[in-house]
Amino acid sequence: MSKKRQKTTNKKTAQNTQKKSDTKPEVKPTDSKMKSVKRQPKRIREARFDKLDNTANLFPVIASRKSSNVYRIAATLTEEIQPEKLQQALDMVLPYFDVMHVRMKTGVFWYYFEDNPNPAPRVMQEDMGPCQYINPLLNREYLFRVLYYERRISLEVFHALTDGNGALMFLKELVYQYLRLVHPEIGKGDRMELHEETTVDREDSYLKHYKRPAKKSYKTEKALVIRGEMFPREYFGIMHGYLHLPDVKRVAKQYGVTVNQYLLGVFAWSVYKGYMHSIPHRRPLAVCVPVNLRPYYGSATTKNFFAVVSAMFRAEREDYTFEEVLAQVAESLKSQITKEHLEEIMAYNVSNEKNKALRATPLFIKNIAMKIIYQMSAKANSGCVTNLGLVKLASPYDAYVESLYATLSMSKNQNLKAAVVSYKDTLVFTFSSAVREVDVQKVFFRKLAEDGIDVSVETNGVYYE
Repeated sequence: MSKKRQKTTNKKTAQNTQKKSDTKPEVKPTDSKMKSVKRQPKRIREARFDKLDNTANLFPVIASRKSSNVYRIAATLTEEIQPEKLQQALDMVLPYFDVMHVRMKTGVFWYYFEDNPNPAPRVMQEDMGPCQYINPLLNREYLFRVLYYERRISLEVFHALTDGNGALMFLKELVYQYLRLVHPEIGKGDRMELHEETTVDREDSYLKHYKRPAKKSYKTEKALVIRGEMFPREYFGIMHGYLHLPDVKRVAKQYGVTVNQYLLGVFAWSVYKGYMHSIPHRRPLAVCVPVNLRPYYGSATTKNFFAVVSAMFRAEREDYTFEEVLAQVAESLKSQITKEHLEEIMAYNVSNEKNKALRATPLFIKNIAMKIIYQMSAKANSGCVTNLGLVKLASPYDAYVESLYATLSMSKNQNLKAAVVSYKDTLVFTFSSAVREVDVQKVFFRKLAEDGIDVSVETNGVYYE
């Protein structure tokens, strides 16, 4: 996969390449903060059936090659990947993550998961675009894949399995075990260990924390759609922005907002200036923002557990300043990201699942209804920005991991998306775009540079083909 990366500073743009480590990091062997798990090479698993969680029910209905509903979380290491060791690590880690060790079946009334009796899927060298549709029949019936390219390990997951937080937990353990195999001095080599902070909890937190039936008390409306010359089906452009995290925190504090509010404000500003060209529009820019519900309910589930709010900006005139755009976006997020509102969203969604008439409706009829509802709700969003927050890796493994990032696939009416991951002193803001034009991305990174943030930009090369 060809890549091109450039450096953006406060006043100029210059070519730059990703830093490479010339020496192995010094680490000290340690078994602290590790819990041993009895390893069973030929582990016999009990037959297990599991219903999809509330969010997951939609993904099998709307997934297609054009809209795969597959996302990626990747870790770039300081050294070349050894495929055979990566496969060995996957074989060892997978049996302990029930949420990943499943295949999906079609029932009379619902889709459901059952334990997958097949060996772990084969790790593959990356030779295709990111977040491609996962065909279970070509993947030992699993709904995730593990790819490698030079120094990078990529985990791609069908969203019905878990959200980004659950997938991140799996990727971290995969990286830990891989490094123990490659560097026996930092662990027990072929002994499977789970870090003490790792959870394999697979409760359905939507049902556990559902309190009451609820009517939909929040309104949606048709949103602005970002259009342009489209890439061929199944392909989209990727652009990573590597930002100095202390700079981002400092600038956000100067504006009196959180880091997430600042980044979403810059995103809205970039669409306003780079796509709308400051021209008023009758439809609002609505950016869907997934919110991790685990901290609000003390949940540690590896299943999906999030709600979606919208960062709103209404362009009613031609002379908005950045501060005015940021204020609109920040206020819309503040008013929605409260436990009361998130609980309201969750209660409404779960109440539909608990509806007796709906539960008794055959699956093929449910699928038709869900597709129609999805087609309507998709019109309420212009794009999506998800933030996985600051990721911490355990010592000594963090010395071998250079960076982390996430990538989102395309969805109906959402031709521009972004994912945010922070690791150590670097925040990676990754654009996914079905549109070939990069005006929005240019305004975005230039604004960051103008605010005094050090930025390096990297693409997946499709813009130059």
